[in-house]
Amino acid sequence: MGNRMTVGVALAIPEPHAAVLAGWRRRIGDPEADKVPPHVTLLPPTEIEADQLELVEKHLAEAATAVLPFTMRLSGTGSFRPVSQVVFVQVSSGIAQCELLERAVRRDPIVREVEFPYHPHVTVGHDLADERLDEAYEGLQDFVAQFRVEAFTLYTQNGDGAWRPHREYPLTGL
Repeated sequence: MGNRMTVGVALAIPEPHAAVLAGWRRRIGDPEADKVPPHVTLLPPTEIEADQLELVEKHLAEAATAVLPFTMRLSGTGSFRPVSQVVFVQVSSGIAQCELLERAVRRDPIVREVEFPYHPHVTVGHDLADERLDEAYEGLQDFVAQFRVEAFTLYTQNGDGAWRPHREYPLTGL
C-alpha cells in the first residue's frame, strides 16, 4: 500500500467558546487539550491513502450540500461512563443537522465502521481518572453556548498527534 494519512471531519466550535472548553480540558489534565481543538465529530480519525485525498475532498464538497447553515446550541454535560471514560458538553440544538452531515460524510469513499452509534457532542475529558472527569462534568454543567454553524472542516493529523485544519466546506443545503 502507498502513503497513508489520518483524517477527521468535524464542526469546529468557535471562539470564545472553544477557548473555554479547551481551558477546561487543560485544567483537568487531558493531554489532548492542545492537540485536539474543541469540535463535534462527523468522521472520527480515519486512515486513507494519501493519493485518495483529492477524491475525499470532492466527496466532502458534495456532503456539504446535505444541510443549510444552522444554529447549534451546547448546553450542560453528559458522560459515556461506564462504557467509555468520556465527559462531554451536550449538543442540545442542531442534533438533526449533525446526524444528516455525519451520514453524508461517512459513506463511500470514506466508509468507516464505528464502535458506537453516532451521538453529537463536544468531548471535554477522555480516558482520565473519574475524579478528573467528575471535575469537568460538574464544572461545565451550566455551560451554554449558541452559535451559527456555516461549515465543517477536514482535519489532518500530523506526526505529533495534533489535528490541523486542512480545508473548510461551507454548508450549502440541497
